[in-house]
Amino acid sequence: MPEQVVVVGASGFGRESLDVLDALVRDGAPIEIRGVVDDNPHPDDRARLQARGVAYLGTIEAGLLAAGSLSYVLGIGSPAVRRRLVERCDAAGLTAYTAVHPSAAIGTQPAIGPGSVVCARAVVSTNVTLGRHTHINPNATIGHDSVLEDFVSMNPGAVVSGAVTIGTGTLVGASATILQNLVIGSGVTVGAGAVVTRDVPDGVIVKGVPGRW
Repeated sequence: MPEQVVVVGASGFGRESLDVLDALVRDGAPIEIRGVVDDNPHPDDRARLQARGVAYLGTIEAGLLAAGSLSYVLGIGSPAVRRRLVERCDAAGLTAYTAVHPSAAIGTQPAIGPGSVVCARAVVSTNVTLGRHTHINPNATIGHDSVLEDFVSMNPGAVVSGAVTIGTGTLVGASATILQNLVIGSGVTVGAGAVVTRDVPDGVIVKGVPGRW
């Protein structure tokens, strides 16, 4: 029997996560996409799911947590929201599915945590560690020996140079760059296009070139 996988979230990254799963199915992965759950999906997103033939299964409680035997992918962009949902899914005994697009370039000896999503054409270099439920968006690059802790989000085109550590729940915006050997705190937001040239403390918003907070 193929593994039954449900995507949590009907909006943008939820449907991008579906794209990753669809590519895995085409590549022969032994999974079946059961559908999508969302507590309050926008009508446009419901229509988009219907147009691609993906079932909307109802709320998270009714369509996922009550099932008890499904695997899930958190297609939610916000690290904080992902963290809250994981607590509910863990309590229900569900299994997090790790989805890596076949076109992603994965280096040697990776450690990719459960529930992570690595999108098309992303680069995860050698000896990289990704924590639980990390999101690596299309065309993002993670340099060698870097460590991304749980619930980190790398938006499209973001670049992390070698030997960088990024703390739990940090979001790195589109086309931002983090230079090598830096430590980025937890709960940080790195703005789109920013260039980070020094260590960053917890909980700040980094903007500009060079990055300031």
